[in-house]
Amino acid sequence: MTTQTADATGMAETPAQGTDVSAMRSTAASVPVQPVNLGTGAGARKTANTGARTVASRSGPADPVKVLMHRHRELCERAVDPLEIAAGLEAHGVTDRTAARFRHRDVFSLAEELYARVPRTDEEDAPAHAPQPLAHAPSLPAAWAAYALLPGVLCALTLLGADRLDGGFRIAVAVTGALATLAAVALCLRRGPLRADGYAPWTRTCWLLLYAVLGDGVLNRLLGDGPLWAPEPATLLGLIAALAPAAWCARLLSVQARRRLSVSRGTEDFGAAVRPLLFGVFGLHAVTLTVLLYAAAGLGFGGAFAVSALAVGSLLFLARLLAVHGMPGAGAAGLTAACTVEVLALAAPAAARLPGCEALAQPVRAVVRQWGTGAVPAIACGAAALGLLAHAAVALSRASAHAGRRD
Repeated sequence: MTTQTADATGMAETPAQGTDVSAMRSTAASVPVQPVNLGTGAGARKTANTGARTVASRSGPADPVKVLMHRHRELCERAVDPLEIAAGLEAHGVTDRTAARFRHRDVFSLAEELYARVPRTDEEDAPAHAPQPLAHAPSLPAAWAAYALLPGVLCALTLLGADRLDGGFRIAVAVTGALATLAAVALCLRRGPLRADGYAPWTRTCWLLLYAVLGDGVLNRLLGDGPLWAPEPATLLGLIAALAPAAWCARLLSVQARRRLSVSRGTEDFGAAVRPLLFGVFGLHAVTLTVLLYAAAGLGFGGAFAVSALAVGSLLFLARLLAVHGMPGAGAAGLTAACTVEVLALAAPAAARLPGCEALAQPVRAVVRQWGTGAVPAIACGAAALGLLAHAAVALSRASAHAGRRD
């Protein structure tokens, strides 16, 4: 007798004692083994789909970059190089940690794949042999250098003519030279490295320059300690001539930052490389501005070197630099804060002449008695400049702040 313990396919048997094993083997070999049929209906399809989803959930999507490619297709189509895509991704909050979820070591590696996979909108019209533009290639010497030098030259000629002439000729030269200098300044700010579309804080800039030239004399007069008219044209000449080094420093920052973009392997690496560059460029501008202010004071047009003029020039440079790189709001806020402090410094002594309001002038009087009238613009513009420098150290260390600059 045979005791069977086989499964549904009949693939195992346990013979009892005394059974002819060879006979059993020959009998089992003659019985065909039928394959197990799981069916072809909905149940089978459901089982297969469930298994596929289980495998996919374990291994992740086959092409994780494809989702990001469709999400930022417009950015990838308009980009002229992978660095611009990296800057755009960073502006949308994509970090190196996010790139790791897309199987890339950093944002720049992810941007290179997106640039390679997404065709540009103008690729069909461009010749096949046309070389791709280098991200860090400097542009050819352009007219912006002449534009930057022109305001200082015109301002110096105007002051020289007004100093040598008398009567109506002096007035005519002063008015004509002032209008020509203003037009040259506008031309310089609309071309080259200092160009910032949509950013024109003319009222605040003019106020800061006007206070730098006349503010100390007006404040002395309001406090009853001096004449009303005490202009310092040398300060104005130094600040306007500083447009040339400001343009050169802005271009230096733009070119060097893009070169660091091309060799950096991550946003943190890029930020660590750009911050010392920013401080170096700012220091270079401050040294050049100091030299120009000393040189202008030595020409004998009136006035002497003042720390307040250095603070004004540094504030204007940082505000323009932030606007050039797409952050005009921060620069405008710094200029507004400095102008507000200067207006209040002049308004307080004037209001103190009203009955019962003498105490309003005491803070300003104490500052002037301790450090002089130049302390007011130095404190106002210096504090605003330090705030903008701290903000720029964070904002300009992002790759998105340097995308698209080719000046």
